[in-house]
Amino acid sequence: MIKKIVKRDGRIVPFDKEKIVFAILQAAVAVGGRDRMVAESVAGDVVKMLEERQYKDSYSTVEEVQDIVEKCLIEHGHAKTAKAYIVYRYEHALKRAGRASLTYSSDNVPYKKLWQILSWAIDHQCVTLGQLYQIINQARFKDLVNDCEDFYNAEVNSAFLKIKERLDELKIIIVSGPSASGKTTTTLKIKEKLEELGYHLITLNVDNYFFDLDLHPRDSHGDYDFETPQALDLDLVNQHLKKLLQGKTIKVPYYDFKKGKRKGFKEKLCLGKKDLVLIDSLHGMFEQMTQGIPEELKFRLYIETLLQLKDNNLNYVRWSDVRMLRRMVRDMQFRNYIPLQTIKHWHHVRRSELRYIVSKLKKAQAIVNSALAYELPLMKNRLQQHFPGFIKTLSGDTNMQDAYERAVRVYNLFKQTPTCADEDIVPANSLLREFIGGSVYTY
Repeated sequence: MIKKIVKRDGRIVPFDKEKIVFAILQAAVAVGGRDRMVAESVAGDVVKMLEERQYKDSYSTVEEVQDIVEKCLIEHGHAKTAKAYIVYRYEHALKRAGRASLTYSSDNVPYKKLWQILSWAIDHQCVTLGQLYQIINQARFKDLVNDCEDFYNAEVNSAFLKIKERLDELKIIIVSGPSASGKTTTTLKIKEKLEELGYHLITLNVDNYFFDLDLHPRDSHGDYDFETPQALDLDLVNQHLKKLLQGKTIKVPYYDFKKGKRKGFKEKLCLGKKDLVLIDSLHGMFEQMTQGIPEELKFRLYIETLLQLKDNNLNYVRWSDVRMLRRMVRDMQFRNYIPLQTIKHWHHVRRSELRYIVSKLKKAQAIVNSALAYELPLMKNRLQQHFPGFIKTLSGDTNMQDAYERAVRVYNLFKQTPTCADEDIVPANSLLREFIGGSVYTY
């Protein structure tokens, strides 16, 4: 029996067959497969080969295990899965070496866009956390809130004007962006503006197209990876979009999130003369979702927290950390998840974002910055008490290294961030209300 394995840094850790099953199933899902029994069969053969080559005074390495996985996949006739597995493996090797990834890329936001945001921060003396302290100490925080809201609303209006120019030909508006970027609020604001012109957004809620939960990969901690576009029945989404544009009526499936099952249908949809299909989805710009629809009928809007705020070491605050904090608050308030669950799951979120969402940003016809320079003090007030416990719980768990590193980084960020407990200063129509509650919008 294989009991131990040697990691890349030389540590000897317990061997876990389920990690092999999970990795194989993830690769299979990326190319359209999701048969867990096949993944378990291949993993079983991997274990057999490892047992045959057991060393007397040492253990197999992670690299050896991965080599055998590739070999077994190919020998079992799963060439596409083997290719996806090899790509994932190579991507992680690049990441460990600190080199640029082939597919994971966040360096694709137009320079002009970032310069505009940084220029705003400079003009409002809100480039560093130290300046944020000064704003609060000088009783200018309310002014900052109003200025941030004005800037965000101007971003939304700019995107709307681009949509307006193409209303004669558009049929589908795709709102995409990484988790907790504020897609829903941005969409509602665009919807208000379209309705003033007599147009209506008909939402195709692609969350109802999830495959049953037991068909998603599940890691050794029991956490399902449902963050990838392949977690959705993309073929069915595409079929329904085509039918809608042909003037036909579709039956939207119903997904029971409590049971993790898709069953029956939720509603019937059809399009009127001035109706536009809305796709509000993490993976709206993933090609397969709308691959049968002519490009001229689609408008792609991308939302991201493009915060240009530096810590005391003059390092920019990470956009993904801002969004993780938003999701923690929302998960606690609306989804009955404890914050520890959110941070432990975030590596699934982030991996999928980098591969399938952020890398598609260049396809967008408009980009909206949803970062609010005032939100960190409010998030600190809500969440700071949890992070010492996160660090204590996650420390030493080799399987939770990613979550531990994020916990330490945000804990240190909060130590440099001023605190504000007055959430009444946040307008009722603010994007931040999507996460903290109290919005005029219904989500």
